[in-house]
Amino acid sequence: MKTLLIICRYIVGLLFIFSGLIKANDPLGLSYKMQEFFEVWHWTGLEQYTLALSILMIAFEIIAGVAVILGWQMRLFSWLLLGLILFFTFLTGYALFSGKIKTCGCFGDCIPLTADQSFMKDLFLLALILFLFLNRNRIQPGFSTRASLILLSVTTVFSFALQGHVLYHLPLVDCLPYKEGKRIQDQMRIPAGSIPDSSVISFVYQKAGKEVEFTADKFPEDFSDEQYTFIRRYDKLIRKGNAEPAIKDFVLLSATGTDTTRELLSQPGEAYWLFIKELEKNDVDAVTRALSQFRPMYIVSPVAGSVEEQLGEKLNGVPVLRCDVVAVKTAARNNLTLYKINQGVILDKWALKDKLR
Repeated sequence: MKTLLIICRYIVGLLFIFSGLIKANDPLGLSYKMQEFFEVWHWTGLEQYTLALSILMIAFEIIAGVAVILGWQMRLFSWLLLGLILFFTFLTGYALFSGKIKTCGCFGDCIPLTADQSFMKDLFLLALILFLFLNRNRIQPGFSTRASLILLSVTTVFSFALQGHVLYHLPLVDCLPYKEGKRIQDQMRIPAGSIPDSSVISFVYQKAGKEVEFTADKFPEDFSDEQYTFIRRYDKLIRKGNAEPAIKDFVLLSATGTDTTRELLSQPGEAYWLFIKELEKNDVDAVTRALSQFRPMYIVSPVAGSVEEQLGEKLNGVPVLRCDVVAVKTAARNNLTLYKINQGVILDKWALKDKLR
């Protein structure tokens, strides 16, 4: 039993540490995933707190993983781990069975798991944590209290420091489709050999005060306009495919609404693209300096009108292009992210503050 408990502790602990470290590389990614859940649940009031919740959850994952390996305060941490894994299992189960969330972001963007893979992973962890929980009184600390507290303190500082570093700069490991060396045009295409979604046309009619639903190839034998009143039709998903490009909704619109995407992605020669998620007052000076240091320059933002209004004559002819907010959030993990691009190939990218002289 003792050996089995040790094995379970190490499996659970290492998985929590691994999961936490991957997400700590990009806490904004988990924050955006939380926003996705909150939007589906109509909890819009919590969206402003998602980054703080993301940072705390990631840090707790890493700390809890270290604690369970050390065997420290297992009466407390067994309860905390059980609560956390039940919460994760609910999220992955909701993503799987509702179909409203494609992935839960368990291992971030670096190791994308399907909804069913995430759910099975959490069921496996739930079984191990339940075993630890039921035997929590048998688990003895592997280190002295002093050593455990020192290790957990170092872990806590490291967890928050790592996240602070990547939020201030950029993720240490870039797992997104806008990675250095990638060609944006290629990422916008559906991968070869991918499987499209399989769906059927479904109709909803009202008959005798009740709604009835049927597909286009299975109309009822007594169907007639007198007995059935049309309500709606929709495409019902039968089997989810994987025919999606890595980059979606990446369209660059000029101030007049002209689509300049193809033109800019095929433009020869190096150019700088400055992605701005939201231009704040204390960012104006940095952007102004960038406009004088990097040419040719294009500014890409979901709030192009606001950017133009705040910068005014400082733009000095630099185009401000409007792009979908989700595309910009994916491309720019820092609020001001600078790209060097040649014919759609990403040569390099930086948090703007790291590149300014």
